[in-house]
Amino acid sequence: MAHSHHHHDAIHVPAAAIRLLGLLLLVSLAAVAVVRWSGVEIREPDAPSVDVRRLHFRDMAGGAIEVRDADSGQRVDTIVGEAGFLRGALRVLSHDRARRQIGEAEPFELHRRQDGRLTLLDPKTGMRLDIESFGPQHAASFVRLMRTPTP
Repeated sequence: MAHSHHHHDAIHVPAAAIRLLGLLLLVSLAAVAVVRWSGVEIREPDAPSVDVRRLHFRDMAGGAIEVRDADSGQRVDTIVGEAGFLRGALRVLSHDRARRQIGEAEPFELHRRQDGRLTLLDPKTGMRLDIESFGPQHAASFVRLMRTPTP
């Protein structure tokens, strides 16, 4: 046991290496943060849109939301009650428009992608919500809006 009195067998890492490691960590964290804040999605690019619906959402008396096809003027759906998520999503987009003094006249676009994902897009502000990232039960209320209305 010649080494027992010798406590410096621990691997010695130069201070410069530790600083470098810390710096690398900071740089990679900063890179992730910048990407997050810039709104660039860190995920696979969007599959091409196979279906786009231009939709108007209007608040009705009693808290329901009326959804109309912007092109045909037909009512697609009236959303009552359960649509807390849909309401929240629309509030986000409407709030963004209000902040930029853009009126509600311009329809939102609901894109169905080749891979089945849905994106709610505001063509006026470029703001987008990837519906599927909020979970399947929330996506369901939007999937309904892609269906062609029965007159």
